Amino acid sequence: MTEFQPPGDPSGDPPGGPATAYDAVVLAGGAARRLGGADKPGVRVGGRALLDRVLAACADARTTVVVAGPRPTARPVVWTREEPPGGGPLAALDAGLRHIDADHVVLLSADLPFLERRTVEALLASLRRGTADGVLLTDSDGRDQPLVAAYRTSSLRRELTVLTARHGELTGLPLRRLTRALGLTRISDPVASFDCDTWDDIATARARIREHGHVLDEWISAVKDELGIDLDVDTGVLLDLARDAAHGVARPAAPLTTFLVGYAAARVGGGPDAVAEAARKAAALAGRWADEDTPDTASSADTASSGDTASSAGAAPDATPDTRPEAE
Repeated sequence: MTEFQPPGDPSGDPPGGPATAYDAVVLAGGAARRLGGADKPGVRVGGRALLDRVLAACADARTTVVVAGPRPTARPVVWTREEPPGGGPLAALDAGLRHIDADHVVLLSADLPFLERRTVEALLASLRRGTADGVLLTDSDGRDQPLVAAYRTSSLRRELTVLTARHGELTGLPLRRLTRALGLTRISDPVASFDCDTWDDIATARARIREHGHVLDEWISAVKDELGIDLDVDTGVLLDLARDAAHGVARPAAPLTTFLVGYAAARVGGGPDAVAEAARKAAALAGRWADEDTPDTASSADTASSGDTASSAGAAPDATPDTRPEAE
């Protein structure tokens, strides 16, 4: 078994604290035969490798173990391999579990283009509320997807021990040998459970993220991932600001203004509140700028009326008779 851990500490309690801590194991070492042996974890959907998309969904994990050969990734992980490599999902899972110690573990495949953090949170929340050994997603046909699931670590280790004792080794055993011995709860989610086994699946995923209603969220997520930014802001506010700057000032003002808002927020420590305050100030300025190009009818009428009165007063003869004696 080999292990590689890049610089950086992938451990440490998540924001929720030890009570909500979990670890993640991502299986990414399959042969991808239906993709002609292509490097499936590295295939890009929406500009991001499939593996990086999955890692973003479990970014809150205390420790993330990827069972595959090491490669560059968007965030630090622990790398390990089953022995021998290519020994199948149970052998890979066993290898991954050797590097975690949280009570709950999220088990994921590396080919889930639409998996999001909220889905991982939902799986874990359901697991913690109940007494089941695991909670998994089902796909559009109602089939179990055991590689999009949250499990009790002790339950997985117990059944892996039983299978090893029964068969002598885990290599080559199908995943269902494990899951059929577990008490499982199911959540239907055809989108998050969608996996990419074929090039047709890849094409479907690439087309979907460009659909209206998805493309902006996908693009923002891709940019944040590329830049190493973990910041959730109100994109609607920024889009409104860009519109106001484009219409009230000039079209090129839109991207420049949103850039300056981000820069201003970063100077005061960043965060959603800082972005919102900078956007509010910039939007108010854009409004004042636009107002100067809009004639105020009432104000103009008042000004004209005042000017006419003053002019008439200056031209009118003095109504008071001149009673001074004429000069001799």
